[in-house]
Amino acid sequence: MISPSPFEGLDPPEAARRLAADGPNLLSPERRRSAAAIALAAAGEPMFLLLAAASVLYLALGDQGEGLLLAAAGVVTIGLVAVQQVRSEVALRALGRLSDPVVRVRRGGRTTSLPARELVRGDLVLLAEGQRAPADGRLLGADVLRIDESVLSRESAPVTRSGAPGAPGGCLPGEVFAGTLIVAGQGIMEVTATGARTALGRIGASLSTIGPSRTPLQRSTGRIVVVIGSLALVFAGVVAVAYGTLRGLWIEGALAGITVAIALIPEEFPVVLSVFLALGAWRLARHRVLVRRPAAVEALGGASLLCVDKTGTLTGNRMQVAAVWTPDAEGVPGADALPASLRLVLEAAAAASSPQPTDPMDLALSRHSAASSDRPERMWPMTPRRLAVVQTWAHGDGRVTAAKGSPEAVFALCRLSATDAAPAREALERLAASGLRVLAVAEARHDAAADAPEELPFVLLGLVGFLDPVAPDVPAALGEAGAAGIEVAMITGDYPATARKIAMDAGIDVDGGVMTGEEIEALDAASLRARLRSVRVFARVQPAQKLALVRAFQANGAVVAMTGDGVNDAPALEAADIGVAMGGRGTDVAREAADLVLLDDRFSSIVGAVRLGRRIFTNLRRALIYVTAIHVPIAGLALLPILVGAPPFLFPIHVVLLELVVDPVCSLVFEGESSEPDAMRRPPRNPRASLFGPAEILAGFGRGAVILAAVLGLYLGLLPAVGENAARAAAYVGLAVGNLSLALAIGASAGVGLFDARRRLFWTIAATLAVVLLPALYAPGVFELFRFEPPPPGALTLAVGCGLAAGGWSGVVRALRRRRGSGSLRNIP
Repeated sequence: MISPSPFEGLDPPEAARRLAADGPNLLSPERRRSAAAIALAAAGEPMFLLLAAASVLYLALGDQGEGLLLAAAGVVTIGLVAVQQVRSEVALRALGRLSDPVVRVRRGGRTTSLPARELVRGDLVLLAEGQRAPADGRLLGADVLRIDESVLSRESAPVTRSGAPGAPGGCLPGEVFAGTLIVAGQGIMEVTATGARTALGRIGASLSTIGPSRTPLQRSTGRIVVVIGSLALVFAGVVAVAYGTLRGLWIEGALAGITVAIALIPEEFPVVLSVFLALGAWRLARHRVLVRRPAAVEALGGASLLCVDKTGTLTGNRMQVAAVWTPDAEGVPGADALPASLRLVLEAAAAASSPQPTDPMDLALSRHSAASSDRPERMWPMTPRRLAVVQTWAHGDGRVTAAKGSPEAVFALCRLSATDAAPAREALERLAASGLRVLAVAEARHDAAADAPEELPFVLLGLVGFLDPVAPDVPAALGEAGAAGIEVAMITGDYPATARKIAMDAGIDVDGGVMTGEEIEALDAASLRARLRSVRVFARVQPAQKLALVRAFQANGAVVAMTGDGVNDAPALEAADIGVAMGGRGTDVAREAADLVLLDDRFSSIVGAVRLGRRIFTNLRRALIYVTAIHVPIAGLALLPILVGAPPFLFPIHVVLLELVVDPVCSLVFEGESSEPDAMRRPPRNPRASLFGPAEILAGFGRGAVILAAVLGLYLGLLPAVGENAARAAAYVGLAVGNLSLALAIGASAGVGLFDARRRLFWTIAATLAVVLLPALYAPGVFELFRFEPPPPGALTLAVGCGLAAGGWSGVVRALRRRRGSGSLRNIP
């Protein structure tokens, strides 16, 4: 039950009972695919259809053993694909839970934060500017909110609502609807409906119907796979017809064609991309960075400029009142007893704050004033034109209106001349130069109600300075960013002197001076770009000017990562190459516009995300090169022996067995590779450099061609010496060893030993392949299924050495060049 006090909220047991009765606050139930559904979808892929066709042909030939073995291998392969997809979907669901909006509610007399899905009827929710209403409800008290209801009404103009019976003219009743956006103001809402019972839920709007977006790389790779797959099928048909025409063996020709098709279709590409992007996002989430758009994972490693806010990103956002000034006194709260004039300033500042404070400065002020259960009679929220909060309170037979905000805005409300404002400006400069964030406080006493604050007779009471020092981990993170070739610009709404002091404490370059929002506004695009070549500290910046800064930095060639937390930061976040929203203090609008969300609002998390982004990019590039490289010998060995008149080397079962190695090596071993030791000592990659372009394709073809030449030469050389089946067995061992050594050569990170614990997964896969190959080579009744015969020890030794050399040579070259300190190979996989 609700407590008699209107702001106590539900008791936790009652809230739990209602949640069990009504269900979670979701517009529609979560959708998830079962493992069986994923496996069924995988079975419809072209490669598995080809496997099924090959099994049928073997059975038609009466070769039940080989047909059943091929079918079993296909089932195992489908299972591996399903496991990878399930792993990706589990990671994405975990990210989905992290991305759930968090709301502040009153429960049991305390303010707490909880996921919006846990809201129930009767909860008291604290609403603030930039937040989307998490449920339907009604406003309590006299708070006035401007709300964008276009999600329901399709009307773009915001409406004004208030819960007060005698609300000011133009205000609508206090109903608030789920999904609508609080444009201005703050207040308390009592939840009246949740989930599908809200107005938004009833009209069937459901975010769950929106599928995950594919990145540009995924789309382009998908097109490549379709083209290569189509050509592979055509080429396989030609091989089957030629084989049947030249040798008169049409069923064997069909098997040869299927083998070529399976070898050529690069079905690993989309799997590798989806696994890397999903698990990359999961790894970033473990570092307190939530990925909202998969393309950001690709872009992170290329960021060359971080544009960050001061408060809460470079500083701890734990405000405390450090100084109070009036024309006749100055003091520090808590150091000693404050004079009455200074206490009056603090009380007036608290009167201009929210009764249920969430803003760090409001919270700091509340610790120096008596709590009040009253509500203001009228409030005017901060606007871009008036950077001050104004609230009117009943006082005896009259009214008292308190204002706090930027000194310039409050001086204007008080109509101070330059001479009258001079003492306050001198104190402002002095406090700001010590790194304090300074607000001015004013008060007006009057009888009649006012329609606008500008009508009231405000008197300046004084200044309040808030201490919010640089977070302890920021200087080290800035140093790491600098070593990685990443510049940092600080953009803040604070006073220039405050911005300069905080930038110096953090370690940001201040040699170019501090540029203000007014200066940004006055410059044309070309002049602004010229100034931005040296300036890295910006003060008194409005959200619209952030957008101008982002575009100017981009015009100068920077890849910009931009942080933001407010409603009006959304355009700049959208325009940046990587938009980063604050998860702790950011608004819903900022989070919706961003590519990444910092769950802990720490600057070091941004730098950590760049570090991890570089690792993901490098490992994904290596995996794609490996997939390209390994298809060259598989496809060549399926085709070339036939063209030169030799017995076929590969049959479908051989290709499938290699595919069982390729997929797990790519998606697990490459994805789990650690960062290079110098990953954050390299400059950002060229933004025009693609993840997988001509250079990477040529690198893959070159490495694959070496294995193809070595294994083909081994097979053709052993044929007259040991016979077809023994030569096939030995050459196949060489191909498998070449496959594994190539993976080790491409994926090996510097500083990780061959038998390091981090190589455990690789050696597990290698051991598994050895366990499968041993009976295939030596067990009677088994090696016949693979068309093998036990090869002589000398031939087997030669095959292993050939595979190690053909696959591992590039790794040896990389290691030697690293040892010599050659920089030419830094970015070569």
